[in-house]
Amino acid sequence: NFFSHVSSDMKRQYWFHDIQLSLCRLTMKRLLSTSHSSVDSKEMKKFQLLAQKWWDEEGEFSALHSMNDIRVPFIRDTLLNMSSNYHLGNPLSGVKILDVGCGGGLLSEPLGRLGASVTGIDPLEDNIRTADQHKSFDPVLAKRIQYKSSSLEEIVEESMETFDVIVASEVVEHVADLETFIKCCSQVLKPEGSLFITTINKTQLSYVLGIVVAEKIIGIVPEGTHEWEKFVPPEELERLLESNGFSVKTVNGMLYNPLSGSWSWMESTSVNYAMHAVKSGAQGQSSPTDALSEVESEQPSATAGTTV
Repeated sequence: NFFSHVSSDMKRQYWFHDIQLSLCRLTMKRLLSTSHSSVDSKEMKKFQLLAQKWWDEEGEFSALHSMNDIRVPFIRDTLLNMSSNYHLGNPLSGVKILDVGCGGGLLSEPLGRLGASVTGIDPLEDNIRTADQHKSFDPVLAKRIQYKSSSLEEIVEESMETFDVIVASEVVEHVADLETFIKCCSQVLKPEGSLFITTINKTQLSYVLGIVVAEKIIGIVPEGTHEWEKFVPPEELERLLESNGFSVKTVNGMLYNPLSGSWSWMESTSVNYAMHAVKSGAQGQSSPTDALSEVESEQPSATAGTTV
């Protein structure tokens, strides 16, 4: 034994050095968890007041409910076009999806109905309670979806390269540190995995329509939900993604019609847009979309009920 041949003074020096290292690591961990968190406490307070209203299709989240009509097929069809296998009734069977900022589960549930194994995370415990309660009404969803009250950073260590797909829908305009958020997405996503983002561009038109009209005049979104300064231009988002090992494949403009309460695709990205990016793959790694062909089809169940 090495320590049997050294003096008591030397042993004390070694122990003191170990304690110093441990304290340094603890200090760095605390600094990273506070100064580099993507969670914005002000944003959490906003959504805390709305936690019980997620499943009111005529309420404050009505626009998010109707967004499923285009965002769910966008995710589904993009993934299926990257794979050669289809599972009747469960087209996303075998795919592990992380829904970041899942709220009450408005997007997690239709993805689960398509056969995916979904993990929904949200820093607000009230949101997770609402999501858990709603999925419990459907035994199929109860098995396919799990929710966790957590930030993205908090699951990185336990979920390195775990997920085939990450969805961050109407989330990036609410985070405190977008670059940290993107880096964490890359860490928990498998090589060649897909990242889907929907968000709001930072333009004069988005300020008028997204804040003045939507929040102050029509009231389809609670006043104070958005801050124009935190909106993200697609060029900036694409730059951040590419600098963190992603390749952007698709950028589509989105338009909401408040009269019909419906969404549609459009060429312009001047207000809302959807983006699909793929993480660069490691040599010798199989594509996560192979999960669609590796897992045997389950019994058919209800699909999301949306079409392109």
